[in-house]
Amino acid sequence: MTDLAARIDALGASDPGRPFLITPAGRAVSYGDLLAETRRFAEGLTSLGVAPGDRVTAQIEKSPEALFLYFGCLWLGAVYMPLNTGYTPAELDYFVSDAEPALYIHDPAATPPKGVRTLTLSAEGTGTLMDALPTISQLPRADLPESAQVAMLYTSGTTGRPKGAMIPRRALATNAASLAALWRFTAEDVLLHALPVFHVHGLFVSTNTVVAAGASMRFHAKFDAAAVLADLPNASVLMGVPTFYTRLLQAPDRLRDATRTMRLFISGSAPLLPETHDAFAAMTGHSILERYGMTETQINTSHPYEGPRSPGTVGVPLPGVEVRITLPETDQPVPHGETGMIEVRGQNLFTGYWRNAEKTAADLRADGWFITGDLGHFNADGQLVIVGRGKDLIISGGLNIYPKEIESEINAIPGVIESAVIGVPHPDFGEAVVAVVVGTDVTEAEIKAGLTDRLARFKQPKAVFIADDLPRNTMGKVQKALLRDSYAQLFAG
Repeated sequence: MTDLAARIDALGASDPGRPFLITPAGRAVSYGDLLAETRRFAEGLTSLGVAPGDRVTAQIEKSPEALFLYFGCLWLGAVYMPLNTGYTPAELDYFVSDAEPALYIHDPAATPPKGVRTLTLSAEGTGTLMDALPTISQLPRADLPESAQVAMLYTSGTTGRPKGAMIPRRALATNAASLAALWRFTAEDVLLHALPVFHVHGLFVSTNTVVAAGASMRFHAKFDAAAVLADLPNASVLMGVPTFYTRLLQAPDRLRDATRTMRLFISGSAPLLPETHDAFAAMTGHSILERYGMTETQINTSHPYEGPRSPGTVGVPLPGVEVRITLPETDQPVPHGETGMIEVRGQNLFTGYWRNAEKTAADLRADGWFITGDLGHFNADGQLVIVGRGKDLIISGGLNIYPKEIESEINAIPGVIESAVIGVPHPDFGEAVVAVVVGTDVTEAEIKAGLTDRLARFKQPKAVFIADDLPRNTMGKVQKALLRDSYAQLFAG
């Protein structure tokens, strides 16, 4: 499979009645419907002046129409750019000024950014975008090269502003086909989809894999443990973040019954604690399959479908994906079993960062290897073990959070001298954001209040500590490892 739009075209024409998604309320969308809606959205975007290569930014709630918009962009050849619905206006202004989208789609209840053409799309499938769509369309698919950019997702770093990772057509198609084959997806599978669709996990890994296999979805607007437990008997696969599994484990009696007909449980976007893996296996008889990926690469490695799924590991490289461990700051491989920088090469990779040639050159080697910034090693069984993140990335509830961005906002609050933001273990979210602040006459409440309108809620610290100073080494660098050790038990129990 070389194109997801072509796959929708083929499925919609050959088996139009095959179910694509069903909502808990009973709304059903077939592959014939998906093809028709994909064409309608593509033609509607065209009538609005969107051309192949143009960015279409969407900050919208999860709905079937959100997927139609995504696939409509693929059909047309526009670049789909989803944004987290939790971003604040201050954050959105940057994305719009940097990406310069041709069109910005937002929820009717949200305040859109300035300086861009906007339309609305609600979770109920209404809005000015829908009013612009034709009743029916036979718009042909755009003839695109495999290298054409078809999506852009923003990922931040430890310094500077967020960066737009440019995703080519080939990366979406090849990764989806590989995962469908590796995880044994067939047209008979039903994925319980409870992830957001502004994120690689929910949009690409989950949805694209379903399309690649011609499977179907039980399409939930969000994760609700009770609703998921009630619907699991109607599904065969669940993809989730570790938080899904910790919350499902809180209803052991219902969980045992609900998982009897399930085929596969997959976890990603954050490390799954071995304790969670073992508890779930003991309770349900299912060993959760873990995989490793990121915005710039989608999925790199996965536990095998058959064979041991060792807790604390993330499996082996996907077919066609190469993974190596090198000495940090060099391209020299380390001996097998030793820890180093994880580097990846394959058709799954992004092509670079939008308008940021310097960062692209720093992270993408000339011979195609991508420097992930993650540290790890291969164990004796050839399974990849991730031991840390060189960039101090925090992953909370499956969402990436970068300390530098939060520190910059905290440091702008009156009375703050400096701050250090760290991630510490959390039994529900995997990691929680904690801020340690040096200041004069400033309180935890004032700091939290000062961040309310500046950062999305998932980025805001769950705890703030006022300190006299921050630990430093002889070079004056803040030693975050010491802070993480100091607060490691903060949320224990």
